[in-house]
Amino acid sequence: MHTQPTLLHLRSYYYSVKELDFFAGEENIVPWMVKTMKCVDAFVSQELAAGGVPLSRKQMVVLKIIYTNGPLPQNDLAFVTDRDKASLTRFINTLEKKNLVARIPSKDDKRVNLIHLTKQGEKLLKDNLPMFQNIAAKMHKGISMEDRKVVIDILRKIQENTKK
Repeated sequence: MHTQPTLLHLRSYYYSVKELDFFAGEENIVPWMVKTMKCVDAFVSQELAAGGVPLSRKQMVVLKIIYTNGPLPQNDLAFVTDRDKASLTRFINTLEKKNLVARIPSKDDKRVNLIHLTKQGEKLLKDNLPMFQNIAAKMHKGISMEDRKVVIDILRKIQENTKK
């Protein structure tokens, strides 16, 4: 029987793994970004499960993106979820089975499926907004607004550097 690793277990594992030896060095940001995202994924998943939300961080992000931007072509969600076409289809199928999203053919191009948020998906987001805000607050604990702005500025620069 496979047991779910704890957040503490995952953190100690990821901090001890030299997964990106070619990025070695304490002054290099890349391994810290990778480790941090793994910790964030594990933390958010645990918090969502503890709050009774049976979704992953990526599923919640997709729901939020659709809620914010309106219906989106299925292929546009591939970038957000970092999935290939087949994997994305399974991902959307999962959300559709939970009645959180619906595929509706585009009026302009019947070959394109637009992914819409259902009433149930919208309700899930709205009902859990306080929990999402609490998760963010827990992750920001002990980090000043000034430090957050510095980190955001650095991450924006890295994003710009990788677009070139």
